[in-house]
Amino acid sequence: MAKGLKQIKLGFIGLGQRGHVLMETVLKIFSDVEVTAVCDTYADRVADLQNIIEEARGMRPAGYVDAAELLKDENVNTVVISAAWEAHVPLAVASMEAGKITALEVGGAYAIDDCWKLVNTYERTKTPFMFLENCCFGKYELFATNMARKGLLGEVVHCHGAYCHDIRNEIASGVKIRHYRLRNYLNRNCENYPTHELGPIAKLLNINRGNRMLSLVSMSSKARGLHQYVQDKEEFAFLKNATFRQGDVVETLITCTDGTMISIKLDTSLPRPGTREFTVSGAKGFYSQIGNVLFLDEKETEEKGLADCFQSATPYEETYMPKIWKEITPEEIEAGHGGMDTLLFRAFFNAIKAGDEMPIDVYDAASWMAITCLSEASIAAGGAPVSIPDFTGGKWVMREPKDVIDFDKE
Repeated sequence: MAKGLKQIKLGFIGLGQRGHVLMETVLKIFSDVEVTAVCDTYADRVADLQNIIEEARGMRPAGYVDAAELLKDENVNTVVISAAWEAHVPLAVASMEAGKITALEVGGAYAIDDCWKLVNTYERTKTPFMFLENCCFGKYELFATNMARKGLLGEVVHCHGAYCHDIRNEIASGVKIRHYRLRNYLNRNCENYPTHELGPIAKLLNINRGNRMLSLVSMSSKARGLHQYVQDKEEFAFLKNATFRQGDVVETLITCTDGTMISIKLDTSLPRPGTREFTVSGAKGFYSQIGNVLFLDEKETEEKGLADCFQSATPYEETYMPKIWKEITPEEIEAGHGGMDTLLFRAFFNAIKAGDEMPIDVYDAASWMAITCLSEASIAAGGAPVSIPDFTGGKWVMREPKDVIDFDKE
């Protein structure tokens, strides 16, 4: 962006569960941002959000059931898209074409062509674009990235992440709550939600900025979790004989040009606690988000048990925990996803006002979203390797690394 924007006038497209949370974060934390329009294909959602905004801000935003009408609204200069996964790319393309600063909620792509549409539209229109991957602002993801940046872990060799989250009720309730996940789990088998785990790793490994992802292989378990879940629940009787195609556990391995490897996992339809399993393995040390533990090379390991090898990473937080996580307020933490939504929106809004480059850009969005359809192809081919396109068109070689925060100032 060459010129900053003094007043952000925000329009929301997609007012379901995620859209509602994002809206509440803006209303609670960012009083200087106007919410001027809302849109959803369901009129009752539009009316509900208009009422909430009017009560919170004393002004009633315009309401639309057709996104094309919102994009014509001259009282909107910035758009947040949190609609169903299938609508993400068409809406983002239309928003950029309309000249609205565009923020896109996360999800996987259905076709590589869709990823190219995002990139090509951005490069032609130069409309600012931000991918709303909040886990890039996660407390322990940034903590580990700072340790890696400062050399504590040595040269990074491998990173792992996961979206392990028991969402069986949300999936099975898809018809009732008008949620898109149900139709995806009935019809597809892929790494359907890759960016929570991949985003922070891609930033740490400077993907699209001196490094890039080359190829992947994906494999899937059978699908039994949702079938078992709906058997004895009267409210889901209509799904009792349904065939779910989405495997319960999908594992994906990704190779990168610098020799690093990424492993990511989807595990959302079995009974289990939630975790992102974020880990970083370097030549001098290892960090795991689970337990917030470190293993550094100077610690003698021979003939010692596992518990004796690891040490708590808590003492290192004084030096390596980013300032934004030391200074975040309870209200900001409660506003959404443990504070990540607040930090995500703050970075987005600050970039708009300063006219700066977006911290998570269209090339990030395209390459991370592409993992879904590429994993689908790999699984269908029995775990065959699949090439990952270079959405930067070779510019990754020259692009300077850019973290979502400036660790040197933290």
